[in-house]
Amino acid sequence: MPLFEIETDAHIIITWSEDEVSAQTVVDDAYPEDEVLRITKRPRDSWVISKGALGLTDRTLDPCTIARDCLSKSAGDKVNAIRLYRMETGCDVDQARRAIESNMVMGW
Repeated sequence: MPLFEIETDAHIIITWSEDEVSAQTVVDDAYPEDEVLRITKRPRDSWVISKGALGLTDRTLDPCTIARDCLSKSAGDKVNAIRLYRMETGCDVDQARRAIESNMVMGW
């Protein structure tokens, strides 16, 4: 059974589900007031990360979509994600490393 990352406006949920519809049902049952922003398959154990605990409830503080895309393309390989991020943005190694690592901490 695949794992899904479900990002809502208040949580990031990682859970086993048969498919995306089942993953949506998990959110509907556990957090009916949350709006689903994104559902992605991922190979990790299940856990929930509160965006409030990470300070992400303010709409102006959004995880970097470029960094998250690079992490997705590299299947979580940090070194490869840093290389992809540098190619996408043209920034130096240290800036790319900080962007990738901070997005890994935010629940990628």
